[in-house]
Amino acid sequence: MIPAGLDQTLEALRAGALPRAGGTDLLARPHTARTHTAQAIADLRDVAELAGIHHLPDGSARIGATTTIAHLAGDERLSTTHPALVAAARTLATPQIRATATVGGNLLQRNRCPYLRNPAFTCHQTGGDDCPARTGWHSWAVVIDHSACIAPHPSSLAVPLLAYDARAELHPGGAIPLTDLYGDGTDPTRDHQLTSEQLLTAVHIPAPPEGERAVHQRTTAHGTTDWPLVETTARLLITRGTIESAAVAVGGIARTPQRLTAVETALIGQPATTDTADTAAAHATADCTPLPQARHKTRILHHTVLDTLHKALGDTA
Repeated sequence: MIPAGLDQTLEALRAGALPRAGGTDLLARPHTARTHTAQAIADLRDVAELAGIHHLPDGSARIGATTTIAHLAGDERLSTTHPALVAAARTLATPQIRATATVGGNLLQRNRCPYLRNPAFTCHQTGGDDCPARTGWHSWAVVIDHSACIAPHPSSLAVPLLAYDARAELHPGGAIPLTDLYGDGTDPTRDHQLTSEQLLTAVHIPAPPEGERAVHQRTTAHGTTDWPLVETTARLLITRGTIESAAVAVGGIARTPQRLTAVETALIGQPATTDTADTAAAHATADCTPLPQARHKTRILHHTVLDTLHKALGDTA
């Protein structure tokens, strides 16, 4: 085990150690031949620079990478200023996982493709040259198909953070837009752009405008603890019956979390009515080219976005 401390941790990563925070993903992969159990572990849990939620005077917030999901879900001030982020945290996984899993771990976890996690298969992410899911079982797969890999990004927190225009703080590397943490998703060999010699230290969320409405929704196959098929965050600022600004982000449908810019464009400047929401939601599936077993996710995407927009409009509609 590597001693705690940011400098020691970075040295360990450069020497080939595996970073561990909550460990809920790392420890779930011990028998897949994807985790080298003999490798040194750099324990992040006691690195003080990575922990805690700090509310800043301008209404923004800095959330340390090793802050647990439960801590995030229980922050009363964030539930007022950034309710969609807290809603995502409160519905994520189970209470036991939320008590252990961290913000950084959720953002940087490996995808949940069963072929990636089965040592009997190789794929783009394990040194292979194809994606066995394309010709195998893929009902959970992406519906925006822009990469040779079809595993959707699994982070729930990335969806509201993307909608809130969050920035990721890296060491070394400084602050970058959250979108840059993931890139465009076309590289099938990786789930994010962080190098093995970098740490995600925190995420910074700007202050939302006064009077904004924000809603987060997730659609699962069976129960609340399932991995979501689709999840959506919508932020609307409504002034005198008109949608002044809008941000709509979705997860579970592509290799990276996505902003639905066509939906946002269809909302901005329009009356805050259900007709506007219906028209805007129709744009949610414009870029979808699903594989045969995943076609149902296109319909789920449309209805999840539609329902989220209706709830964000609330009694103004």
